[in-house]
Amino acid sequence: MYIHDLTINNYRSFESDTTITFNSGTNVIIGQNNAGKTTVIKALELLFNPKKNKRLTIDDFNKNIPISSLQQSPPSITISATIKESPNEYEYSDDLVTVSTWLTKLGTPYEAKITYEFFLPEKEWEEYFTALKKLELKSNHDLWNEIENNFLRKYIHKIYIGDPEFKNSVETETINKFDFQFLTAIRDVERDLFTGRNALLKEVIDFFMDYEIKVDDSLERDEKNAQIRDRKRDFSREADKLIQSLQKRMDSGKDQMLRYVQNTGASMGEMQPKFEGTILDTELYSALKLIVESETGMKLPAVNNGLGYNNLIYISLLLAKMQKDSSGEYLGSNSKVYSILAIEEPEAHLHPSMQYKFLKFLKQNRETEVRQVFITSHSSNITAAVDIDDIIVLYNDDDEMKVSYPGRVFDEGSLEDIKSKRYIQRFLDVTKADLFFAQNVILVEGLAEQLLIPEFAIGLGEDLIDTHTSVINIGGRYFDHFLKLFDTNRSDYALKKRVACITDLDPVRKNIKEENGTWKSCLPLFLENDTKKYSYRAFSNKILHNKETIESENNQIRIFSQEKCESSTFEYDVILQNITNRNLIIDSMSNKPELEKLMELYEKDNPTEKLIENIRKGNFKDELSSCLPNMKYDPSWIKKHIIAGRYLKSINKGEAAQELAYVISNDLEKDNVTCPKYIKEAILWIKKV
Repeated sequence: MYIHDLTINNYRSFESDTTITFNSGTNVIIGQNNAGKTTVIKALELLFNPKKNKRLTIDDFNKNIPISSLQQSPPSITISATIKESPNEYEYSDDLVTVSTWLTKLGTPYEAKITYEFFLPEKEWEEYFTALKKLELKSNHDLWNEIENNFLRKYIHKIYIGDPEFKNSVETETINKFDFQFLTAIRDVERDLFTGRNALLKEVIDFFMDYEIKVDDSLERDEKNAQIRDRKRDFSREADKLIQSLQKRMDSGKDQMLRYVQNTGASMGEMQPKFEGTILDTELYSALKLIVESETGMKLPAVNNGLGYNNLIYISLLLAKMQKDSSGEYLGSNSKVYSILAIEEPEAHLHPSMQYKFLKFLKQNRETEVRQVFITSHSSNITAAVDIDDIIVLYNDDDEMKVSYPGRVFDEGSLEDIKSKRYIQRFLDVTKADLFFAQNVILVEGLAEQLLIPEFAIGLGEDLIDTHTSVINIGGRYFDHFLKLFDTNRSDYALKKRVACITDLDPVRKNIKEENGTWKSCLPLFLENDTKKYSYRAFSNKILHNKETIESENNQIRIFSQEKCESSTFEYDVILQNITNRNLIIDSMSNKPELEKLMELYEKDNPTEKLIENIRKGNFKDELSSCLPNMKYDPSWIKKHIIAGRYLKSINKGEAAQELAYVISNDLEKDNVTCPKYIKEAILWIKKV
């Protein structure tokens, strides 16, 4: 069995019924701060942790309930979980026996239900309504104060199983079969762990003591118990020798210690105090301390470790305890049947590589008896380290909690969707994983756009940080793969975010006479110049062909690019809008003196031929010279595009991105650079301006 889903009503940030569906293994619940991640874990704890205090406070209610609703009935909190049969579960398993009285659906797969309610009993309702009538309500705050001061103490909690309408209460024996362990983000593992006096370490030591006998399948249970008893007996004999040694060392001192017995009257008749004792092996656990030993043999207390390492040690021992608690042979009928591990923000104590290793361990290690894992996080490192199917995204949409499941947006019956899912999983690194946390997303093709668009936004007075907008570099034209994550029309599981796709036109041409000719890049200057020799396309990007369809089907997605037949790439458009800005001719560019000269000639309004003369020999110059007589464009337009074309051919994108970002950020401060039109449109749209 496994916890299939959780429905929360009126608990903390969850107002109306919100259902979260889980995987049978690992579930990574992510989202921004205050997205409700911890609330989900707390809700599970209320249901499945018998040691958890079930009484709630006034702050556990969702305060967005309208006054009109509170006047009709007192507020209540309801949390329910559906448990389903696991795919490989055998008939009449311990799982089924455990939840047999919880069943709401018989057959295969079976379903069971458990429900927590925190409510005001009906016998108190009349007094509640009377109090509300007398109350002069000026705001919700007044009403909640009345509930807290006069009615919260009368609230009760119940846990029901099966159909909640039947009000069948859960049995203590049954709920005790669940082992719920919750590691909060703020914990003191040094206090909780590192001496044998601690219950956790003591339990684990006792379980793994004589472990080679306990796991020896060649022995019957009686034989195992006999061998362990023999070891305990041997230990007692050795311990008696220690006691005798202590008594011998006390022979002379004992008389001095007890010489006042007679004088104080503590001695009555023939009765005399003496020292005797025995030592059990379990009593010596408290003498054991956890230490760490280096390769050189140096031994240090575990408290000298860093907090991250100690947290891993603590979690490891906790998993060992969970294994112990699920051992029927060790605990008999008191053993746990279903173990749940919940971890809040593992990134609080673990650096990225340790996070990755820990998550890998949880998913792959089968020696632990943890059946289902729940992890909350707002770390891109955590998200990038797990399968996309394990990710559950919580977010707030117009004050309503929503849930998205990125792995489920892909149709498993579609080869194209399978390809997209594999691509995203393969390339979901830390920077791309940020798209799950951002409120708005700008998808770009390369590093230059990723670095420069935030700078342009600041220059426009629209800092993207203010609206939690992330610029995600998808490393090419792979928009179709990523857009499936956000297309709410094709899937209810999609992420509802505002998404701007910024892409290049990349015009191309193909030689007509070449039978198997390939499309090659073509500068705007040369488009449609020789239709007898070439076929032309003003843009080659697939997403631009589908722009109208994509935007009409989803108003949360917009596609932005340069003006057709007027531009080519991001860098081309930047220089086109800043045609004489010499600061943009960065050090890593080839042809730097040549570009500076071209800008100078343009400023002095020299003829086009003069610009061409100052271009060094090559294919660009040759084609430009041959095409110029037939060009029907305005001379100023031609000169601009000569400079932009030469600039594009001189730039090394990999090296130039960071240099350009630095130059443009400085120029923006001085108001010396103009943002390309399509970039400005994208920034203003994503900011909802």
